[in-house]
Amino acid sequence: MSPLRRLLTGAAVIAFAAAPRVVHAQDTSKAAQPTTHAVAPAPNSTSTAHKESTTHTGKQIDINTASKDSLMTLKGIGDAYADAIIKGRPYKSKKELEEKKIIPASTYTKIKDEIVAKQPKKA
Repeated sequence: MSPLRRLLTGAAVIAFAAAPRVVHAQDTSKAAQPTTHAVAPAPNSTSTAHKESTTHTGKQIDINTASKDSLMTLKGIGDAYADAIIKGRPYKSKKELEEKKIIPASTYTKIKDEIVAKQPKKA
């Protein structure tokens, strides 16, 4: 084989070997581009219902006393599930939502850290 042919063959092998890395580098640079996210407006300071129903304040929603609107602020809880939760009251524990099949297990998993089932204080 002539030296020129060896040189060209070697160059072609190196070019093909390097090609996937160049493509990968292009994909990575596209993924690293900054993205913009929508920012929610600040809650109205006069709205106490909104403050109580969100987890941003760290306050949990009591499934035994919460209003339908408060329950519907939970992820995965719509009109029908909120009605079912209210209809099934009182609850001894929040786990009863899943055990009694009031809501699906996947929905319970999403909201379990945001809810509580407080018991009435005995006089």
